[in-house]
Amino acid sequence: MQAIPDTRDGRPRVVIIGGGFGGLSAARALASAPVRVTLIDRRNHHLFQPLLYQVATAALSPADIAVPIRGVLGTGREEGLEVFLDEVTGVDLEKRLVNLRTDGPVAYDRLIVAAGSRYSYFGHDEWQAHAPSLKSLDDATEIRRRILLAFERAETVKDPEERRRLLTFVVVGGGPTGVEMAGAMAELAKATLRQDFSHIDPAGARIILVEAIDELLSAFTDSQSAYTCEALSKMGVEVRLKSPVEAVGPGFVRFGGETVETPNVFWCAGVQAEPVAGWFGAAADKQGRVVVDAQMRLPGHPDVFVIGDAASVTGPDGKPYPALAPVAKQQGAHVAAIIAAEMTGEPAPGPFRYRDWGTMATIGRSAAVGKFGKFAVKGFFAWVLWGLVHVGYLVGFRNRIVVLVNWFWQWLTYRKGARLITGSPRLPPTHPPRKLRDEAPARSTLDS
Repeated sequence: MQAIPDTRDGRPRVVIIGGGFGGLSAARALASAPVRVTLIDRRNHHLFQPLLYQVATAALSPADIAVPIRGVLGTGREEGLEVFLDEVTGVDLEKRLVNLRTDGPVAYDRLIVAAGSRYSYFGHDEWQAHAPSLKSLDDATEIRRRILLAFERAETVKDPEERRRLLTFVVVGGGPTGVEMAGAMAELAKATLRQDFSHIDPAGARIILVEAIDELLSAFTDSQSAYTCEALSKMGVEVRLKSPVEAVGPGFVRFGGETVETPNVFWCAGVQAEPVAGWFGAAADKQGRVVVDAQMRLPGHPDVFVIGDAASVTGPDGKPYPALAPVAKQQGAHVAAIIAAEMTGEPAPGPFRYRDWGTMATIGRSAAVGKFGKFAVKGFFAWVLWGLVHVGYLVGFRNRIVVLVNWFWQWLTYRKGARLITGSPRLPPTHPPRKLRDEAPARSTLDS
């Protein structure tokens, strides 16, 4: 298949794979450079992933945290910029071609790979069918469908055991996403939905947060981890530490020797890079991230850069930088500066150094934690700061205003307005096959 040409002039072509934080940052920074930019993504929108859990728990609508990539970059106004909606299947390093699933390959002079990451099921990919993860708008709306449909089904069933299974929810993973998800689900069940039903009490829903190690939010201080456990417990969330998941199947999950019967298992544990290393036959770390040098170049191929969640870049402390949005944004701008300098003959920037502005996680209404170097905060002040930071990172003025208004209204009224059930009206099996039930140890119920 013939390569898709860049027909507009003879300027070097920079191809960017991925329209996330890193890819968008690189594309914007290259707007004034003497290059043509082609950004490729399998979706037409840029997604603010840190707030996906709020779509999944009916606090925000999908359009509140996503914007069209073309609108952000202004492709109709920027002559040297184009966006292709397609999926990358591989890269030919010798011919300098990016292979696409639908159309012909795209030729490049410089390549920036910002393909992102996905959740890891630690070698048990079969669990994904029963425990959906949270990485896309489709994931978020599917989880929202399952959560809201569970309450609707519980309203009409007569069997108390069936109702108990429907009103049990398990979140796997004690990092920021898992903590935020569990806290938001508790608020949804115990406040928002409390007066919406005639035959059930949503506040009686059981929400379990499962973590394999002995603390939540391991990147934070011990005091903040303990505060998080206490805050979640006050919200009615059961926190299970040192409880690695042993099995997930139709209608059940097993962790720490205990089996819980429920169709509502949501996966927020561990991430792995998209299969970029396989495209290049390159060295990768345990999370599948491509090992690159301090300028994010692929070893042996100085014309290829890998950034964001797909890259393993070692910092001054000898540890790889974390897979965070601020890291990806800074790496995108840094790589763009390197490319621009190469095109103009100016001195290129030195090795990448991440400016760490801190890490934050919200727990629930008026409760959050934040760590900024040696400075740690928690409680209401941290919650306000978390909100301001996340609104600041949102792309688009409209989204910032809409999210601020929604949050303020929810804080005043406890009401969440995006409680829409879309897609199939069917739920997964609510209990495991009889053979698995008979073999399962320590069956758990709502009364345990």
